[in-house]
Amino acid sequence: MKSFRDLEVYNRASNIFPKIYKMVRLWNTIDQREIGSQIIRAANSIHANIAEGCGKSPADFKRYLGNSIGSCDEMHSHLKDVKNVGLITNALFDDLVSEYTIIGKQLNRLKQNWK
Repeated sequence: MKSFRDLEVYNRASNIFPKIYKMVRLWNTIDQREIGSQIIRAANSIHANIAEGCGKSPADFKRYLGNSIGSCDEMHSHLKDVKNVGLITNALFDDLVSEYTIIGKQLNRLKQNWK
């Protein structure tokens, strides 16, 4: 691997971010400000931590991957919340949760196998 850009999980997480951002921007102002800002930060944090940690020592990179995993888990929680209050449909919830489940598995695998 030459760069974090070579990691499939980085690309997957960064490619879903614009969808999350655009989704939140369709909500009313109070929802954008409250739960929306948390969702945007969590979604952005996943790929940002991969990028930031990649140039560090193996132990530090694993720590950054742990932060990415935490943000991915946070996305699962936020998505359930916004589905439960009717901000997203069940179908969109299922699609997004499926995507973040894949990202979480990839992050865990990368963290376990990183030397």
